[in-house]
Amino acid sequence: MPHPFQQTKNHYKGGFSMSRFLSAALCALFVCSMTSIDAKAAGDTKAGKAVYDTNCAACHKDGVMGAPKLGDKAAWAPRIKQGIAVLNSNSIKGFKGKVGMMMPKGGHPNLTDAQIGDAVAYIVQQSK
Repeated sequence: MPHPFQQTKNHYKGGFSMSRFLSAALCALFVCSMTSIDAKAAGDTKAGKAVYDTNCAACHKDGVMGAPKLGDKAAWAPRIKQGIAVLNSNSIKGFKGKVGMMMPKGGHPNLTDAQIGDAVAYIVQQSK
């Protein structure tokens, strides 16, 4: 008796092709991986407010060194458009732009990458 999934040409008994099965599996993996990346990148805005208040407000409250001010929709719109991953990366690694600059982790090397991500999420939420 032949195995129920025995290959016949490019199809398996039961009517499905391996390429369709693999395509569907790869699509599912991609969607799941993107969802988890977005979830991780989103950050915790409640924790982010605390990080912002104690570390980021020194520059982002008054626009020191060209920092975009919290809540300034016009200043933040092109930055937000780049995506949360770019904002997180620039905030962690530091950034020098046309208008201003930011030291790595805003000059607070004791902050974790997750704390920076939380602060970025809070700033974005307040600046949309």
